[in-house]
Amino acid sequence: MPVAEGAVSDLFGRPLFFSLYDWFLEHGSVYKLAFGPKPFVVVSDPIVVKHILRENAFSFDKGVLADILEPIMGKGLIPADLDTWNQRRRVIAPGFHALYLEAMVKVFTDCSGRTTEKFEKLLDGERSRGGDAIELDLEAEFSSLALDIIGLGVFNYDFGSVTKESPVIQAVYGTLFEAEHRSTFYIPYWKIPLARWVVPRQRKFHYDLKIINDCLDGLIRNAKDSRQEADVEKLQQRDYLNIKDASVLRFLVDMRGADVDDRQLRDDLMTMLIAGHETTAAVLTWAVFLLAQNPSKIKKAQAEVDSVLGQESPTFESIKKLEYIRLIIVESLRLYPQPPLLIRRALQEVVLPGGYKGDKDGYTIPAGTDIFISVYNLHRSPYFWDQPHDFVLERFQVQKESEGIEGWAGFDPSRSPGALYPNEIISDFAFLPFGGGPRKCVGDQFALMESTVALAMLLQKFDVELRGSPESVELVTGATIHTKNGLWCKLKRRSNGY
Repeated sequence: MPVAEGAVSDLFGRPLFFSLYDWFLEHGSVYKLAFGPKPFVVVSDPIVVKHILRENAFSFDKGVLADILEPIMGKGLIPADLDTWNQRRRVIAPGFHALYLEAMVKVFTDCSGRTTEKFEKLLDGERSRGGDAIELDLEAEFSSLALDIIGLGVFNYDFGSVTKESPVIQAVYGTLFEAEHRSTFYIPYWKIPLARWVVPRQRKFHYDLKIINDCLDGLIRNAKDSRQEADVEKLQQRDYLNIKDASVLRFLVDMRGADVDDRQLRDDLMTMLIAGHETTAAVLTWAVFLLAQNPSKIKKAQAEVDSVLGQESPTFESIKKLEYIRLIIVESLRLYPQPPLLIRRALQEVVLPGGYKGDKDGYTIPAGTDIFISVYNLHRSPYFWDQPHDFVLERFQVQKESEGIEGWAGFDPSRSPGALYPNEIISDFAFLPFGGGPRKCVGDQFALMESTVALAMLLQKFDVELRGSPESVELVTGATIHTKNGLWCKLKRRSNGY
């Protein structure tokens, strides 16, 4: 297996996924990263990724990722061991059913409406001073929007973070930042005895965590006090458009035969809070970043929004007609995947296929080896994508032959009929926005539809441009890809919009 060698300091000068991409071009789609005391295997090939995530999913666990996130998410779906994951996945996945998603569109539009109303009030104030534009950090605004949506959709709690601050909101952001910090810090100093009392950052983290846990515990108690037990089939047939509480928490509490202690429910909610919030805020940030560099694409997107929505808010049915907006979302996810890395650890000795251009005999991986699946490399691979670094929306609408690449079936939209958004099945694991196989993200459609609604409602009312050059927007990475100093944009009311 090819080996990328160097000093640990080589990893810290810029976002990790940039370095992994350079080494991918130099060493190929499977290589060993021999930096520091523990080597990692880096995988950037859909043939190998499919082998790990789908064909041999239970030969791997989350490895170092679970070590990092367990103190925050407990036994939630992301860090959970396989036994716990099996039990909780069977309970949680049915909660994201079609009627629930349809009901959530109202949550998406209400929360997005708060954001656009906030922008309109700021523009009114600017107009009274003779101006016609405002400057905003849209990354921060999208973060608030995503937090409000996940709160209402998952546990029927309104953070109201678009318009206000509170101790709970501050604690949530503190915990999110700590999760990001731990995902990029290679020495787990927080495990050192007394660190939680001696290190100021860790004292604050445990203080924040207690505030959130107390909030979630109260929500769980309230949900249990009004429990209406039913089988899964009956729960999925409720009138979700009209019931008072359509949240995932209500579904989990009411499910017959799914009794768990409050700690497990809290871990489930914390995992969905962090994972759901981070993904959507990042998707919207990079979608706007890319659009702002392509005015013709903004105009085309706005024309579609005007044609489909007019002055109305999106509905479950109109989302299906917003094809161009959906393509913007998925192409943004291709170029800026959230997360840029998936992590697995081999539970036993395994043989990975060599993939395209790799060793035909494959590579033997010892038990305990941590594997970085570089989604960023996968999505920008020159072997599987034409114009891999360009913002080309139409690529998802056409079939792409495998062109003699043994083991890869190419790109074929007909492989997943009825899918609103391209996925790993259509691309045979070359496009991996939410993982794949049994441990794929359960909330992928929630996040995609939420992003579609938010972007459509933004473009319905406003013109957007970057405040500075694209090069001035620096990247940092943790669990997701962020800007270093925010996505500062100029917003104006559309002169010919609604």
